Amino acid sequence: MLTITVGVLLAVIVLLRLRRRTEARSRNDEKLTVIIVLALGIVIAPTPLGQGIGDFLGQPASGVTDSSR
Repeated sequence: MLTITVGVLLAVIVLLRLRRRTEARSRNDEKLTVIIVLALGIVIAPTPLGQGIGDFLGQPASGVTDSSR
């Protein structure tokens, strides 16, 4: 039996939606894409992968903050 997580499904949907040309998108289509991306972020955030991404992205930000002091 094949199982798929919600995060993987949302990531695939986002990739498929972003492959479309910008000119072909309506305002409602863009809003739906933003909502899906936000949902993906919420799903990924509490996972170990999400924590790792947050730590990785937080390191340069903390370096910039520390260097300004």
